[in-house]
Amino acid sequence: MPSRGSDELSRLRLLYELGCAFTARTDLDDLIPLVMAKCREVLAAEGAAVLLLDEDGTHLCFPYAAEERAEVAERLRTLRFPATAGIAGAVVQSGRALRVDDVAADPRFYGAIDRDTGLSTRCLLAAPLVARQGVVGVVQVVNRVDGGTFDDADLAFLSALTGSIAIAIENAQLYAKLKSSEEILRAQVGVLRRDRARVDGFPGVLGSSTAMQEVFRLMESAAASPITVLIEGETGTGKELVARCIHDASVRAEAPFVAINCAALPETLLESELFGHRKGAFTGAMQDQRGFFEAANGGTVFLDEIGEMPAVMQVKLLRVLQEGEVVPVGDRRPRHVDVRVISATNRDLAAEVERGTFRSDLFYRLSAFPIRLPPIRDRREDLPILAERFLSAAAGRHGKMIPGFEPEAHARLMAFDWPGNVRELQNELERAVALARPGEPIRVAHLSPKLAGAAAAVSDAPAPDTTALRAARAAFEAGHIAAVLRQYGGNVTRAAVALGLSRFALQKKMKEYSLR
Repeated sequence: MPSRGSDELSRLRLLYELGCAFTARTDLDDLIPLVMAKCREVLAAEGAAVLLLDEDGTHLCFPYAAEERAEVAERLRTLRFPATAGIAGAVVQSGRALRVDDVAADPRFYGAIDRDTGLSTRCLLAAPLVARQGVVGVVQVVNRVDGGTFDDADLAFLSALTGSIAIAIENAQLYAKLKSSEEILRAQVGVLRRDRARVDGFPGVLGSSTAMQEVFRLMESAAASPITVLIEGETGTGKELVARCIHDASVRAEAPFVAINCAALPETLLESELFGHRKGAFTGAMQDQRGFFEAANGGTVFLDEIGEMPAVMQVKLLRVLQEGEVVPVGDRRPRHVDVRVISATNRDLAAEVERGTFRSDLFYRLSAFPIRLPPIRDRREDLPILAERFLSAAAGRHGKMIPGFEPEAHARLMAFDWPGNVRELQNELERAVALARPGEPIRVAHLSPKLAGAAAAVSDAPAPDTTALRAARAAFEAGHIAAVLRQYGGNVTRAAVALGLSRFALQKKMKEYSLR
C-alpha cells in the first residue's frame, strides 16, 4: 500500500502535469474528460464531473462527466438544474469548497439528479471554478469506491486542481470568442471581395462574350464557397489566372496561394515537394523541409496539370483531401493542414477515369465544382479586347509608345484560329512590340510567319479603301462598346475592365462615339 508521502507526491506531480497541459491547449473537449478520469483515479472515486453555469448564470449543466457507468455519464450530459439548488449551488453561491460525508443527511442535497440518472450519492467533494469574472462552475467528485469518505487532503487536492481547470475554461471561452470574431470578419471581408469582383470584374480575366460571362458567374460562386474547384480548358486559356482570381476574391485571400505544375516535377520529387520530408529521408535530404501544402496552410494550393499526376501520388492526394493531413516523406506522424485545393487540366479527366488512368474517387473529389474555360475560337468576339490589352501591356513593358494596329495586321490577328489560345496571342503581341519601333503601329511585317495562313482569308475578300476600313473599324468599336455598356447596365468601371481599358480611356471613346 503506498505511503501518505508518496501519495501526496504523485498528486503534486499530477497537478503540475495537468497545469502544463491546460496552459498549452485551448481545446477542452478532449482534455477535461481526461482530467476527470485522472481525478477519479487519484481520489479513488466512482464519479467526477464539471458543472458549468449557462450563459444567463441561472442554471448548472454537466458538459464533462466521468463515471463508472457510461450510461450515467450520458444522462448527466443532458441534465440541467437551478444554480441555487443542491450542494453544487451552495458552492456557487459561497465560492467555497465543501466536503459532505453523508449526503442524505444534508438539507442542501438536490435528489432530482440521482432520480434522473439512477445514481445513489453517498458522499462528495465540491470545489468552485473561480475565473476572473467570478465563479463559472463547480467540480464535483462523488462516492469513494471503497465505501469510505473523502478527507481534507482530498478536498485540498481538488481545490488546487480547480484553479487550473478554471483558467483553462476561461482561456478556451476567450479563444472561442476570438475565433468566432475572426470567422465573422473573414466572412465579411470575403463578401466585400466578392462584391468588388462583381462590380470591378476579375483583374486580368478579360471578355464580354456570353461564354465568359458564364465563367465569371461560376468564379463568383466558387470564391464564395470552400468547395474544391476543377478548372478545365485547353492549353493557354488562363487556368492559373482564374484560380488566382478565385483565391483573391475568397476569405483565404490574405493567406498564401501556392501553384504546383504536376507535370513539371518527376514522380520521385513530387511527393517531397507537395508534402515535405524529414532529414535523411533520402539521399540529399540534408534537413527537414516543409512541403507546398504546409506552406499554403490557411490558403490555396493550385495543382496544375493534375491529369499528369502518377497513380501512387493520386492515392496520397486523396488522403489529404479526405483527412486534411499530410505525412512528410520519412515521417510517420500526420500533420494537419487547412488548405483549399483548386486543380486544373487540359485533359478529359472523365475519359481518363474510364480508361483507368485516373482514380475515379479522386476525380469526384476534385471535380465537385468544374469551371470550363472556352478556347478563343468559341469567343472570337473577345479577340479585340484581348489584343488591345496585350498590346498595351507589352508596350508598357518594352517602354514603347505603340499607337495600335494597322488594319491588315488587325484583320490577320482576328482571322487566326489561335490554337494556343490566350497565351499564344499574348506571346505573338509581345514579339510584335519587340520588333516595332516606338511610335509605329503594329504592321503585318511585325507578325510571325504562322499568321500568313490567315492572309488568304483576308486577301480573298474585296479590299475596301483605307477610309472604308477606318469607318468599319470605328463602327465595330462603337457597337462593341455600346453592347458592353448595355451588358453592365451603363456601369463605366465594370465595362472598362471587361473591355481592357482604363476608365478614362473608355470615357474618351464614349465621347468620341457619342455614347454618353
